[in-house]
Amino acid sequence: MQEDNRPDTAVDTPAASEATASVAATETAQLQRERDEYYDLLLRKTAEFDNYRKRIERDRQASAEANAADLLRDLLPLVDDLERALKAEAGAEEAETYRRGVELIQKRLDDILRRRGVKPIESVGTDFDPNFHEAVVHEPAAGRRDGEVIEEFRRGYMLGERLLRPSMVKVAKGGQ
Repeated sequence: MQEDNRPDTAVDTPAASEATASVAATETAQLQRERDEYYDLLLRKTAEFDNYRKRIERDRQASAEANAADLLRDLLPLVDDLERALKAEAGAEEAETYRRGVELIQKRLDDILRRRGVKPIESVGTDFDPNFHEAVVHEPAAGRRDGEVIEEFRRGYMLGERLLRPSMVKVAKGGQ
């Protein structure tokens, strides 16, 4: 029998086992540190996002309140004018003066709405559009096209491209 004098490649000595275990423990510790760092980063980013979301909501709420306050400040003089008009004696002679005062209040209110970007919807004479009109009456109308708006009961309004309120209208039902 011939002896094998080749060196053993898979030496299983206690020193080699300790070295392998030490390398594995070092790698495990490194991975655990990285995991902990990423977890800490995740917690911080989550907290930052939550704070950002809360800040945006507070800013949105403050902006909405400021816009409402601006509008209400514009409307308060009209409330004062209406209160004065209601206190005035409205005899037969003062009726025209009273009417002019109410028309002035209406004009000021229309001006406030216009400055705020509110536009009335022109309805009479147009074709009925369910996106802008609410039909409450359909009736035959001589000389009118089918679906034409022939009377407006309540004016509708737009804010930019957004519908605030549809017009309440009467619609022709077939021309005769």
